[in-house]
Amino acid sequence: QVQLKESGGGLVQPGGSLKLSCKASGSILGIAAMGWYRQAPGMQRELVARISSGGSTDYADSVKGRFTISRVSPENAGYLRMNSLKPEDTAVYFCNAKFFGRDTDYWGQGTQVTVSS
Repeated sequence: QVQLKESGGGLVQPGGSLKLSCKASGSILGIAAMGWYRQAPGMQRELVARISSGGSTDYADSVKGRFTISRVSPENAGYLRMNSLKPEDTAVYFCNAKFFGRDTDYWGQGTQVTVSS
């Protein structure tokens, strides 16, 4: 019933920027916590950034200073702003979220980000 959908991916040159969106819908009271993950071909899915219910953020060392995670509760949406993109950032990016009143987390379908010249 609860759904998460990512958008905003695409092809960008090294040094460029993209803003990913994650919108939640369904029977929810609000986003409690959210994380962005990515998975490159042949690699395991890894945590890129996360924001807690209290607003604390955490980033993978590889993206610190370049990526910013945010959450807009009234819109039931989360965002990942990616600056100074590198070819190593190429991956499918997934949104994961926990909602108030629910014990389980949910995943979006993913959006492709390709950084290449």
